[in-house]
Amino acid sequence: MHVRPLFLAIAAALPLLPHAAHAVTAAVDLDEVVVTGTRTPIRLVDSIAPVQVINRDDIERSQASSLPDLLRGRAGIDLVNQGGPGKLTTISMRGTESDHVLVLVDGVRMGTATAGLVMFQDLPLEQIDRIEIVRGPRSSLYGSEALGGVIQIFTRRDQGAATPRFSAGFGSHNLRQASAGIGAGGERGWYGVDVAWQRTDGIDACRGSATLFAGCFADEPDRDGYRNRSLNLRGGIDLGRDLALEASLLRAASENEYDGTVFGGNESENLQQAMGSKLTWTVSPRLLLTAQAGRSYDRSDNYFVDDATPRRLLSEFDTRRDTASLQADVDLAAGRMLSVGVDWQDDRVDSTTDYDVATRDNLGVFAGFHGTFGTHRLQASVRHDDNQQYGTHTTGSLGWGLALGHGLRLTAGYATGFRAPSFNELYFPISGNPALGPETSKSLNAGIAQAGDGWHWALDAYQNEVDDLIGYDSGFNLIQADTARIRGAELTAGVDLAGWDVGVQLSHVDPRNRSEGPNRDNLLTRRARNSGRVDVDREFGAFRLGATLNGAGHRYDDAANRVRLGGFATTDLRVEYAFAPAWRVQARLANVFDRRYETIRWYNQPGREFVVTLRYAPVR
Repeated sequence: MHVRPLFLAIAAALPLLPHAAHAVTAAVDLDEVVVTGTRTPIRLVDSIAPVQVINRDDIERSQASSLPDLLRGRAGIDLVNQGGPGKLTTISMRGTESDHVLVLVDGVRMGTATAGLVMFQDLPLEQIDRIEIVRGPRSSLYGSEALGGVIQIFTRRDQGAATPRFSAGFGSHNLRQASAGIGAGGERGWYGVDVAWQRTDGIDACRGSATLFAGCFADEPDRDGYRNRSLNLRGGIDLGRDLALEASLLRAASENEYDGTVFGGNESENLQQAMGSKLTWTVSPRLLLTAQAGRSYDRSDNYFVDDATPRRLLSEFDTRRDTASLQADVDLAAGRMLSVGVDWQDDRVDSTTDYDVATRDNLGVFAGFHGTFGTHRLQASVRHDDNQQYGTHTTGSLGWGLALGHGLRLTAGYATGFRAPSFNELYFPISGNPALGPETSKSLNAGIAQAGDGWHWALDAYQNEVDDLIGYDSGFNLIQADTARIRGAELTAGVDLAGWDVGVQLSHVDPRNRSEGPNRDNLLTRRARNSGRVDVDREFGAFRLGATLNGAGHRYDDAANRVRLGGFATTDLRVEYAFAPAWRVQARLANVFDRRYETIRWYNQPGREFVVTLRYAPVR
């Protein structure tokens, strides 16, 4: 797929968007509020850091079958999948590593402490109300892992009278899925309960070879199924005297089949859980105190199953992450906010693998400021982390914005980031190296954007220099000698044109290995330099039609850049019919032209697929 010409063509057309859209209705909420980029509420158009929001309407309109499916092709995001639905899916943001992305669920940090990853494929879309994606380092607010960016997931929050909802669907590969929930909210409190279930026979995940020691090191030409059950509980209450308390629980349990050996397994049972509570106290009109506590839990039990022997348990990995924070937000003056706070984190591992160290804690203190000065906007933050394992680390960021009139603005920012090594990198038997320190980065971002009545566009360019990357030497020992320089640009645009909602997202990234040695100046593995996504939707009375074009250029599967995986482009079509005020039927045909491609060598991707869904949700 030739993404760069499309990138340039749309960039050239951007000045024409205001003239093409001057007569259409508003399609962009200029007053939409986001919190992830600053840890305090600000308008989306006032954010200096590049931020994208996906709300519940966007999720249902896309008819995406999973969270990775929803995120695929969005600005700055590249996905790698090991064999179809439910299989391990990792995300790279702005060309950084898959463990350089911080994931929050209702403010609770997610991810396993052993591998440093989040199981995106298991997080259920039916439980999600909103997603905020911040591109670029946010370590100066959140600490470790926020080196490439932050993805925060907000579960549903209901308002109004008690309203039930329901959905059921079926599709290719014997897909069956269903969800149900109810929620309500008023001045004194709110609550919600949702459950969801999904099952598919899947596809043959891997075409590996035991004789060639390739792929999954096994030849199992079978279907690799997947099952997921999820629960979301949440609620809040007004305690009076300017106090409010809320709590939430998201639990997703999955069973996954894959291709593998007696050493690595071919089945797994996984559990991800995030629970948290938050107490807010409005001390005065100019001072807000927030206390928050949370726990994320990740469990993975791995098995090997064949026809000759009983099911064998190979390994168990249980990790628990407890967090607590206290934050004070001070309204200094109109449009100027100062935030100070402290974060505490405790990681614990319980596993059949014998780790030399199984616990560690971290204490971080931070301060942030954002405010306007005439046509100028300033955002700044600094954070100091003290970790039981690697010692102290300080990060900072500074951003500036200038409003030029007619909705046009310039932004520029500088930020440092870091990631603490995982328990596997530090203490895994034989390969672990307890002397490893944090990976660090220095990043620059410059942007220009414009938004108006029914249209918007933004262009961001960045450079990120990452030092002390953790990797293996020639003897397969973990060391910290790698460096990388990542340059890129992202274009996002949207317009409501004669009733058609058109959204474009294009990304170009040049992630280069800058370490001394034979791979210097090679591209980092499994990242496409060019990727993009185009969404088109329109309503015709009770009908809604839509299409998504998703594509990525070639990538390399090895550090030497000798194993080339070709680029690809897929087309998805969708239709929706509201046959009653509370009832809708949706149908989606994915990968219409049955394109064959890989994001990891030897691992298959689904061909043409369909899914049909019936939804019931009364209008509030």
